[in-house]
Amino acid sequence: MLKLGEKIIIVDDRFEQNLPIGEYGFVIAYDRNNDSAFDYIIRVPKANRQFYVPCEDIELEETLLELEVDRIEREALIDYALVTRNEELFKRIMNGGKEEEQPIEEETSKEVLTRDEFIRQVNLKAWI
Repeated sequence: MLKLGEKIIIVDDRFEQNLPIGEYGFVIAYDRNNDSAFDYIIRVPKANRQFYVPCEDIELEETLLELEVDRIEREALIDYALVTRNEELFKRIMNGGKEEEQPIEEETSKEVLTRDEFIRQVNLKAWI
């Protein structure tokens, strides 16, 4: 739940209220009515109006800035990997670090179990 007075950005217009998408605003109140589909009342200074909005239509400005920074950082690393022809870095960025987790799983699956350990695991699964 957003705090009163927080700066938000309008990211969607689900109820087609002609919200100024991309504009900033401030949370000025909560809509406490249980029968209402709206969660917040926001003030948009540029439109000089208040709007009732659901929580899906707005996002904190800080969150959007962090997402943009992450995207720019990723693009810069991809450009650097391409310029330096660093194939390992490029694959790691494009896969999102998933490549490091796979060898660990393969090593654990190749472990040889003794007869007693195998019977114990089967009995535990049968018990569950």
